[in-house]
Amino acid sequence: MAPVQGKRVKGVQVYRPFIYGTTARPFNDTDNPKPPGVPIDHTHSWQVFVKGVDDTEVFYWLRRVQFKLHESIPNHLRTIDAESIIRDNESKPPSKRQKGFVVSETGWGEFEITIKLYYDSKSGEKPQTLYHHLRLHPYGRTEAEKEAMRSGGEVVAWVYEEQLFNEPFEEFYKALTTGAHDKGASTPATTGGGKGKGKGKSVPPTPTFTQDGEVKERSAMIPAVTRPGHPFSKETEALEIKRIKEAGDKVHQMISEANRAVKEKEAELIRLKAENAAAAASGA
Repeated sequence: MAPVQGKRVKGVQVYRPFIYGTTARPFNDTDNPKPPGVPIDHTHSWQVFVKGVDDTEVFYWLRRVQFKLHESIPNHLRTIDAESIIRDNESKPPSKRQKGFVVSETGWGEFEITIKLYYDSKSGEKPQTLYHHLRLHPYGRTEAEKEAMRSGGEVVAWVYEEQLFNEPFEEFYKALTTGAHDKGASTPATTGGGKGKGKGKSVPPTPTFTQDGEVKERSAMIPAVTRPGHPFSKETEALEIKRIKEAGDKVHQMISEANRAVKEKEAELIRLKAENAAAAASGA
C-alpha cells in the first residue's frame, strides 16, 4: 500500500461500530430444505459476515474482507471487495441491496474462522485480524438461553465491536465525519472542511435519531432499542451495564462474607490457643 499523503488530525479519535459473526440454521423439510447438490452429510446452512450495526453501510471505511474457512471447504479463502458489492447493488432496489460482507456455506462441523479487515486506502491503517468460532448448535449460559435459541430455529453467534481510528489522516477524517444521512437516502455530497490539528478543527454535529428511532448512515450511532434481528442497542448496553454491576455487587458481598468468616476463624484460633496455654499452665 502506498504511503498516505497529508497530515494526521492530532488529538482526535473516531470510532465506527460494526458486527461480525455467524448465523446457522439446521436443514429441515419446512422452512430450510436442503438445496440440490449439497453433500448428504451437511446438516446446516450458515453465513459468516461483517456488517454495520442496524445494517448501516460500512463500505466508506472498510473496503475488503477476507474470510479463511476450514481447509476442507472448496475455495476456503474468500475475499470480498466493497467495489464489487457496490456495483451489484446498482441494479437492485434499496431494500435488496447488500450492506455488508457475507459468505454463505453449508456444512456439518464447527471450526474457527479467520476474518481479516482491510480499510480504505486513505486511512493508512494496516489490516486487522479477527477470529470467530462458527457455532451450529444452540449454546448459552443457561439452559433457558439454549432452549430459546433452539426454538428460534437459528444459532446466532454475533459480536459487537468498535473500530477505532486514532488521529486519522485529514482526508480520511473528512470521509468519516461528513455525509451522515437517513437510511435509504442518497449520500449527500461532502464539502470542503478545513485543515489543521484537532484542536482547531470544527467538530461535526452529532447525528440524532430519525423520528422513527432509526440510526443514520455514516455515523457512530447504535439503535435506541432492541428489535428482532438487531440485538445491539442502547437498551442492550444498559442491560449489560446493569448485569455487570449486579455481578460486581455479588462479588463484593462474597468477599465481605469470606473476610468475616476468616476473622471468625482467626478469633476462634486465638481463643483455642489461649485455652491450651491455660490448660498447660494449670497442669504444670
